[in-house]
Amino acid sequence: MILAVVGGKGGVGKSTVAYNLGARIDAVVVDADLGMADLPRGRGPDLHDVLAGRADPIEAVRGSPVALLPCGRSLAGARAADVTALADALRTVERERGDVIVDCPAGMRADVGVPLAVADRCVVVASPRPFALADAVRTRALARELDAGLVGVALNRIVDDPPTRTIERALGAPAVAIPADPRVAASVADRAPVVTAAPDSRAARAIDALAAAVRRCASA
Repeated sequence: MILAVVGGKGGVGKSTVAYNLGARIDAVVVDADLGMADLPRGRGPDLHDVLAGRADPIEAVRGSPVALLPCGRSLAGARAADVTALADALRTVERERGDVIVDCPAGMRADVGVPLAVADRCVVVASPRPFALADAVRTRALARELDAGLVGVALNRIVDDPPTRTIERALGAPAVAIPADPRVAASVADRAPVVTAAPDSRAARAIDALAAAVRRCASA
């Protein structure tokens, strides 16, 4: 399965959701934001190298406790990357390593469409603010157009009672509220997914619920 994690608005915590969900379902997380990568890079080849034909996608996968195919951060690397090669790279990783989670670019940029077009399913990440929800609805429409079935909506960094019913009606999928938790915010930089670092926390239980929705769709 290839699962795209998308967000209509930047800054909603899409990368942290992708990272923690990857830890829970034991998937390879691919940072497909060619211009503004967020996930740890480390040493070795990255997605820029893969899409420029300089590296094999399997050789670029690394990391622990979450397997990552990171992306470079240079403008030159982004310019050299052939986004049309992304679909083949994702399918290669899926074939060799199993489930793949794609951390997509934010917003409605053209390069969001490539991972959505190849994905079997998608998760929309949004904040509960009205402007962010409007963007999430537009992202949902793009996913529907590209036949990426919506698994669920992650309402991220929730402090008050989340509008889950409203979101479920608007987007036609179950909504999971992930509470604001500094351990989630720090999980990527610390390489400490909340599902293992704090498995009894409310945030970890929310990631578990999102993972359960993914698994149900994958087995359907």
